[in-house]
Amino acid sequence: MTRASTQKVATKARAGSPSPAGEVRIIGGQWKRTKLAVPNRPGLRPTPDRVRETLFNWLGQDLTGWHCLDAFAGTGSLGLEAASRGASRVTLIESDAGLVQKLQDICQKLKATDVEVRRGDGIAAMKRAAVGSLDLVFLDPPFDADLFDAALASARPLLRSGGLIYLEAPTLWDEERLAALGLAVRKQLKAGAVYAHLLEALEALSHPGRA
Repeated sequence: MTRASTQKVATKARAGSPSPAGEVRIIGGQWKRTKLAVPNRPGLRPTPDRVRETLFNWLGQDLTGWHCLDAFAGTGSLGLEAASRGASRVTLIESDAGLVQKLQDICQKLKATDVEVRRGDGIAAMKRAAVGSLDLVFLDPPFDADLFDAALASARPLLRSGGLIYLEAPTLWDEERLAALGLAVRKQLKAGAVYAHLLEALEALSHPGRA
């Protein structure tokens, strides 16, 4: 499986044409330009288009065969972007019933048969998931909720060899704090009030020849 370069960078996301307020769009793959509505919900803050563009540049664009989980799906912009780019299985976890219905509706519209939508708690769902079963875990919890440590600790055991975690947070996570959770930074950026981190297991760093 092709992975992004292990070189760490700290850079701003490229400027692009932002989506209108109240919607985001899928920016690549088979569902490119599909609009996703952003309902008015407390704490709902979809990953901006330009940040997702940078993230999927890091990941290498083609996610064919990847197994992914979005633990705080919201609008589904991260997980659906992965499915649009070829991921073979994407699980979207969302606690809000209204958002779950919207996710189910858009999946039906797109005939996204490889995407599963579940209503529930993201951290609890990760604790029930099979160890070593995922290539990519998306973590974008509400910024005002104290969920980051628990989410990272729950996601780490789910990674396959070479697997990655994408973390979006209101503050920068430093190497020491991540190392305590068995993780290291592969890529990171700041875009406005958002810090985006692409993380890998510390053990992966001992195998520099791995793609």
